[in-house]
Order: sequence, then C-alpha cells, then structure tokens
Amino acid sequence: MLAVILLIWRQQKLIPGLETTAIPNPPEPVNLNWKNQYVPPELGPRHKLSYPQWLDILKQEAKATVEKNPQRLTILAGDSLSLWFPPELLPEDRSWLNQGISGEVSNGLLQRLDFFDRTQPDMILVMVGINDLIRGLGDQEILGNYRRIINYLQKKHPQAEIVVQSILPHGAEGTTWEGKEKLLAIPNLRIRQLNEELNNIATAKGVKYLNLHPLFTDKQGNLRSDFTTDGLHLSPPGYLVWRTALQMYTNQQVAPQLPQPQKINSGNRI
Repeated sequence: MLAVILLIWRQQKLIPGLETTAIPNPPEPVNLNWKNQYVPPELGPRHKLSYPQWLDILKQEAKATVEKNPQRLTILAGDSLSLWFPPELLPEDRSWLNQGISGEVSNGLLQRLDFFDRTQPDMILVMVGINDLIRGLGDQEILGNYRRIINYLQKKHPQAEIVVQSILPHGAEGTTWEGKEKLLAIPNLRIRQLNEELNNIATAKGVKYLNLHPLFTDKQGNLRSDFTTDGLHLSPPGYLVWRTALQMYTNQQVAPQLPQPQKINSGNRI
C-alpha cells in the first residue's frame, strides 16, 4: 500500500486546490491485509436490485439521514463507482450518505437529486458520466446535464460545498468487463478532454473540481490494472487511492489559515 500512497503524493499537484497548500495531517495508510490477487467480494441482494428498487432504497436512506441529521454529512452522488465504495474506506471524520446506483447516467442522477433535498450536507461529491459514454451520448449532452446538476445542487444546498470529480479512464485492451467492446469504442483521450470541459464548467459555476484522473492512469493513459477488477470498476487498492485523495482534499479544506503578518506603516510609528 506504500506505493499507492506515494503515487498520491507524487500526483497531488495535478489536483486543483492541493497545489499551493500543504496538507497539515496526511492520512495514514489503511491496512486491510489485502493479498496480491484480488478476490471479488460476495455481492449481497443490495447489488442485484432493479433501478426502481434502487430508487426506493435511496429515498428511504435519504429520509433516515434527514431524521438523524448527522454532523459533517457528505453525499456520494453517482454510479456504481460511488455505490461500491467500501464503507470501511470512507474517511471516518465525517458522516456519509451513499446515493450511487449501478449503471447510472447523468440525466438519471439529475432526476433524483430531490431525494436528498431535505438533508443538510457539508459536501456533495458528484461522479457520473462513464455510463453516458457507454450508451453513446454526446459530450455536449453530458456537459449540459452536469450544468443542470450543479445548478440544482447550488439552489437546494447553498451551504454545501459541491465537488465535481473527474471521470475515470477505462482499462482499454486489458478490460475484462462484459461490455468491453463498448468501452473500447470510447478513447481515453476523449475522457481526458471531457474532464477538461468539466473543470471549465466547475470553475465557471464556482464549485470545486477534484481531478482524480491522473491518479488512476498508467503510462498509456489507461486505467491502471492494479486499481481495477475488470477495466471499469475499482479494486480495493483503487478505492484506497480515491479515499486518500478525498482525505487530502478535505483535510486541506478544513486546515486553519495562519494569520498574515501585519505590515508596519513607518509613518505611524510612535
């Protein structure tokens, strides 16, 4: 796991917001005793639900979160990459509401943002788009949906920090996912260019952009084989990279600002 943490630190200058500020308390590596060969976990009924069943569950979980009103609430909004984020790897210094659905597209996410209208999150992390590309949607349609997602979240959660996370690359020829041919039709260069547009939108809208993409790429610009299970979804080491990036980002956001030294006006000296 040390190599993973070193990768994060080498790439941190590629993440806007982490470039000029030192991280006060770098996160400790998490030892989960993973072996070299990753064995996929046994997915329970939760991962075999239909889309309408997912919608019902997410509504219930959002409602329960409203009733509990947890402190430092952070919402994961997106597709299966967010859905399968291991709970034990989510940073422990905050409360989490996972609103990910497997196979989700940007318009689908847009249509269900109202599920957590009544929550009071400190932060909302958005990652969606790879399934749009797989289904053949054009870049402008995806970007338009992102604009609408940001507009909605800014209106409903003006107190929250909204963070657009970059779309991750895929594994190219090394992919074993059942939809490999659909992924191969999407050049990873296109994903990088789409991320540049997402960065521009985030800047124009006044929200944050977290560039995870460089942390997950190999020398060819594809998803690193040790960070994925099938060329699309993430392995535990991949989620550790994501977790570490989130910890570095959130630690930097809450770091106390040192007071600036006051300038002395020589004309007012006593």
